[in-house]
Amino acid sequence: MGTTNIHLLSPARVCSYPARSHRKPPHLLPKHGRSILSLLVPPTSVTTKDISDHSLKLDTRNNDIATSSRTVYHDNWLESIAIDYLSKTIQETAGMKNDDTPGYKGIVAVSAAVFRELSPTEQRAFVLKVLEKALPSFTLFMASFPFFFMRLMPKSTFTREFFAIFTTVAFRWLVGPSEVRELEFEGKKERNVVHITKCRFLEEANCVGMCTNLCKMPTQEFMKKNFGIPVNMVPNFDDMSCEIIYGQDPPAEEDDPAFKEPCYKLCSLKKRHSASCIS
Repeated sequence: MGTTNIHLLSPARVCSYPARSHRKPPHLLPKHGRSILSLLVPPTSVTTKDISDHSLKLDTRNNDIATSSRTVYHDNWLESIAIDYLSKTIQETAGMKNDDTPGYKGIVAVSAAVFRELSPTEQRAFVLKVLEKALPSFTLFMASFPFFFMRLMPKSTFTREFFAIFTTVAFRWLVGPSEVRELEFEGKKERNVVHITKCRFLEEANCVGMCTNLCKMPTQEFMKKNFGIPVNMVPNFDDMSCEIIYGQDPPAEEDDPAFKEPCYKLCSLKKRHSASCIS
């Protein structure tokens, strides 16, 4: 198998990263039945392939990861366009060129190079810059009435539930299949939680640090900055699932359970970071 060649052309420009607020997460209610959305929208075509090396076993745990299969995605032409666009945006922002790894693996390969070269704070600032390039302000604010309305009422039930539905429909190619679930929020039930069955990025990267610094933290900041809505992303590193809770403030980094996890045993970037996977 050949080695991926990623050429660094110029250093990425970064900015400072603000602190986080803390709120105790409320209790998630069990989901009963399938959502209407899951019946109307066909899921991303995926299959699973058995693996026997149990490469996703954690350092400080004796048990293997809950699954022994690896997901194989069959992206359609529209999903392939989105993947290629994001990959090129990441490369342009980083000043890197990836000639050897196309498709989703190319996104992860360049992300891994960014992870190796930049500090955690710089990584998060880098992703914010990528998101701003991929989704310019005009698109974010004025592309459609729902998005404009949500900026006027970021704390409404409509906004939280709309984002949950939109995430499951629009980002299957990026994070994998997901569904909307119910949460008891401020004394009433809302469908403002996205449950990702098995995160595509985490499975492909096989690195806790890449999840927290290149996905979780910058996404939370991006949503708060551009839409005024708090988002708490709660990854489960045992089964690689994730809960995206719209309307819930994320905990402070020092209190966030995601930053207390060791990385996977066969993480290819393990020498880059410590057991906490953030340094």
